[in-house]
Amino acid sequence: MNKVSLPDEVKHRVLCRVEDCYAELNAALRVNLPPPNIRFDLRGCAAGQARLHNNTLRFNPVLLLENPDPFIREVVPHEVCHLAVHHVYGRVRPHGQQWRALMTEVFNLPASTTHRFNTHSVQGTTVPYVCRCGIIQLGIRRHNKVVKRQATYHCRTCKQVLVQS
Repeated sequence: MNKVSLPDEVKHRVLCRVEDCYAELNAALRVNLPPPNIRFDLRGCAAGQARLHNNTLRFNPVLLLENPDPFIREVVPHEVCHLAVHHVYGRVRPHGQQWRALMTEVFNLPASTTHRFNTHSVQGTTVPYVCRCGIIQLGIRRHNKVVKRQATYHCRTCKQVLVQS
């Protein structure tokens, strides 16, 4: 897979947004959070990822380029909040009350747990599986785990085991 090259201006906007988010959190929480490592190498359908163990924010460059304004406005603070919650409160639920409070009270943003970006351009290969509800597409990684008998997956609605169609 080819590496996506982000224009410097887009990277700069993200870095400035991260810096602004940290300034707001430090003031609101009266702390001095350590600045994060920032990478633009996340692949797949996720827009961002906070790696708590090494204080790193990872962002999906394709989704960032396709949705720059909402990405910078919403995804960046979402991921920053994960790191802040970890530093201030320790081990708590990822989208628990502390995270939700920071999103709504500090950033005045909805505490949405997922983005609504079109992911067609970053969607990997899928394999159709069936249950009583119909056809469900599993990603290639999950499919390979089923083939190797390392995992079974259930429909979230009917709870039936998914079977390759």
